[in-house]
Amino acid sequence: MNTEEVNNPEVKEPQDQAPENAQETEAKSPDQAAEGVTEQGSGEEATDWQDKYLRLYAEFDNFRKRTMRERGDLIRNASMDVLEKLLPVLDDFDRAAANPSDDANVTREGQALIHTKLRQLLEAQGLAKMEVKPGDAFDVDLHEAITNIPAPTPDLEGKVVDVVEFGYKLNDKIMRYAKVVVGQ
Repeated sequence: MNTEEVNNPEVKEPQDQAPENAQETEAKSPDQAAEGVTEQGSGEEATDWQDKYLRLYAEFDNFRKRTMRERGDLIRNASMDVLEKLLPVLDDFDRAAANPSDDANVTREGQALIHTKLRQLLEAQGLAKMEVKPGDAFDVDLHEAITNIPAPTPDLEGKVVDVVEFGYKLNDKIMRYAKVVVGQ
């Protein structure tokens, strides 16, 4: 060694200021040291993935809760549109009750007007009356048998004898089955 190098403070490290991890670095092989770097890098990467996962999970949970809340609001307020359209019919009934008439024809005519208005409003919403007549074949997909009676004529056996309540469909889906009396 050269004396200049020994006396040069930059070249010579004092014995008491050895690197802190000198023992650890000497104990590890170069492969082990490289693994330590990748482990530290993968630790940060794993933390990033965990953070992203937690954020995504929280976003999904918030979306699910918001969707459930909106669905509940929609179900609670679904009938609001139809009820708003029924209010004029209710007003007509109130006006008729406020101005009673002794004339049966006037009362009947007023009822007919209100009935027509209500029927048109419901038909505009997709409600349709199922046409069932005595003599039609009994169909379990359309009719609900209230009772069976002996058929007045042999040709009415297994067929509708009387219609107790008409059935209704809402947009081609049965809302209420027609209640009928069936002949045996």
